[in-house]
Amino acid sequence: MAGNTFGEIFKITTFGESHGAAVGVIVDGVTPEVDLSEEYIQIQMNRRKPGQSAVTSPRKEYDIVHILSGVFEGKTTGTPLFVILHNHDMDPAAYSSIQHAFRPGHADFTYLKKYGIRDHRGSGRASGRETAGRVVGGAVARKLLERRGVQVLAYTKEIGGIACRLFEEQAIEKNAVRACDPTAAAEMTKKVEQLAAVGDSCGGIVECRIRGVIPGLGEPVFDKLDAELAKAMLSIGAVKGIEFGSGFSAASMLGSEHNDEMSSAGFLSNHSGGIIGGISTGQEIIFRVVVKPTSSISVPQKTINVRGEEQVIRTEGRHDPCICPRIVPVIEAMACLVLEDHYKRQTAMLG
Repeated sequence: MAGNTFGEIFKITTFGESHGAAVGVIVDGVTPEVDLSEEYIQIQMNRRKPGQSAVTSPRKEYDIVHILSGVFEGKTTGTPLFVILHNHDMDPAAYSSIQHAFRPGHADFTYLKKYGIRDHRGSGRASGRETAGRVVGGAVARKLLERRGVQVLAYTKEIGGIACRLFEEQAIEKNAVRACDPTAAAEMTKKVEQLAAVGDSCGGIVECRIRGVIPGLGEPVFDKLDAELAKAMLSIGAVKGIEFGSGFSAASMLGSEHNDEMSSAGFLSNHSGGIIGGISTGQEIIFRVVVKPTSSISVPQKTINVRGEEQVIRTEGRHDPCICPRIVPVIEAMACLVLEDHYKRQTAMLG
């Protein structure tokens, strides 16, 4: 199975399935002699794990971080990090009724067509559980970026058509949906709970702001910084779209409006989202991603089974009625991976 490794110099390879014994990651290209502990990585894992509130899956995964290599006496050695997270609260019996049917919105049909076999227990490798390894790798990258003065912050901007009207950074980790507006967060939470009660789900928009990046990162023409960030975000199963800066609203703007003019003090606007020509400008990098509604819903839906026979299906089990709250740390992790890789690529280019 190709496509499990991400990055060029700083890179990760994730492994494991939703209902297997464990998930985890191998992280290569780590700077040596950097303070790194399991406790530091655990902070990010705790933000991602299920069972945090009424708007997330009730599955109880402890996601305890175990570093098996790459750290000695609390410092990175420069050799590959091997980190494993053992699965605990699996319930494969919940999927027995859909073993031979394709769940709408899931990768059941496409995986079977590609490989001739699929793990029906919680989607196997296509499960959101795979992102646990990404968050571990992203935490390592975040540690290295902190030494460079880089900050990566993601948060829920919109859920189910309810949008944030304010930006209060301190509010993000104080509400169940990780929204930047406390009032909107309460409205979002109520809507998600109502949908969960009837077995349905909703999507949303997550915004990410990256501060402290030097100008000059990015490798034109095919490895532009925004192209790499876009690939990173779209590699997350629930993400269906991305925009930078003014994004799609640029379609209705004039060039005189969208161009980021400059003065001796710097840029006068940031419609580009901090990246021009695929290279960072030194401004705040801003992008937004579209998160689809959770595919696993108990509302009856039409589908076919492996024999091509039509049937009605209900997806039972423990699922997030909205993915936005738990995808926030995943988006941050993938952004950290891209940035640290490009910092190392820049250093290698300059010799």
